[in-house]
Amino acid sequence: MSDSFPLQKLQNITTPFYYYDMELLERTLKTVSEEAQKHGFVVHYAIKSNANPRVLEMIRSFGLGVDCVSGFEVQRALDAGFKASGIVFAGVGKADWEIELGLDNDIACFNVESVPELEIINDLAAQRGKTANVAIRINPNVNAKTHHYITTGLKENKFGINQWDLEKVTDALNKMKNIKLEGIHFHIGSQITDLSSFQDLCVRVNEIHEWFVSQHLAPRVINVGGGLGIDYEDPDQNPIPDFEGYFKVFKEGLNLRGDQEVHFELGRSITGQAGSLITKVLYIKEGVKTKFAIVDGGMTELIRPALYQAYHKIENLSSAAPEEKYDVVGPICESSDSFGKAVSLPRTSRGDLVAVRSAGAYGEVMASQYNLRNIPASAYSDQL
Repeated sequence: MSDSFPLQKLQNITTPFYYYDMELLERTLKTVSEEAQKHGFVVHYAIKSNANPRVLEMIRSFGLGVDCVSGFEVQRALDAGFKASGIVFAGVGKADWEIELGLDNDIACFNVESVPELEIINDLAAQRGKTANVAIRINPNVNAKTHHYITTGLKENKFGINQWDLEKVTDALNKMKNIKLEGIHFHIGSQITDLSSFQDLCVRVNEIHEWFVSQHLAPRVINVGGGLGIDYEDPDQNPIPDFEGYFKVFKEGLNLRGDQEVHFELGRSITGQAGSLITKVLYIKEGVKTKFAIVDGGMTELIRPALYQAYHKIENLSSAAPEEKYDVVGPICESSDSFGKAVSLPRTSRGDLVAVRSAGAYGEVMASQYNLRNIPASAYSDQL
């Protein structure tokens, strides 16, 4: 059992709930900020990973910008007090009202993923007598070596513009009076732990950047996205990702000109390890060969195992008995509602408190009300 959980205090809270280690979040933000500042890099927090108000409050206190993928996220960022000048807006399917929200608030940049989107932004900006800053999202065709659902940089993908269409983009840009090219944007995927994927990205970025320069379009911003992974296997041993090594890849690998800035969009690597789903054991069910620990949290609170077959470390916080193996499953009426199979846990009984670790990214923000369940409350280490 991890020493970072105040068991007695947690036992008084109605389960299931999300528990945030605010001290770890603060240490992570301090590390990412210091490592980025060494190189003059700019970090936008990918709000899709966690939009909890207290989490956002702490992130804002470190001066990070925000990367949004919906108008609702843009509005949440504004409501949380982030400056519009630090908000970038990506996403393949921006509705008119979402683009208008960005224009009306003078956000920093739209990351544009198709020529038709570029045309609509230009038209909506013209109606307002404004100029929209855009970054062109380009598929570098780099394999992120991660789960196929969260690989986004290959040529056969709904995201971004393929390189053979770049001339269409530059032709369109040259005709548009209400668009300003601010940067070029890349994002190859998520939960990337092999830094060589980012080295491959740097090679492609340099090639594409040179092409833009040859077209007399020198982007001020090189946005390389995010995707840095976390250690789901051993969150206590590696609570903070290797931001130093990650940023070093781009410092050494990118060929920059003059006053160009390098921007990042990091989400999971900032919040992932700071959150856990705390759930209580309802029943121990004996199968023919399998013991099931049935808990009161499920895929409605943390969908990643059901959606991606993702691994999360599971700990029994309230038992120190000899270990046995359990399938840890939830109460939702779906066969995929399982957190883990053949999980080694101290002998587990009804009422034990279980932590599903590394749930600070894509946990709370992806919660649903399937089976008419309530969205759980959150608890914070600095308020217990």
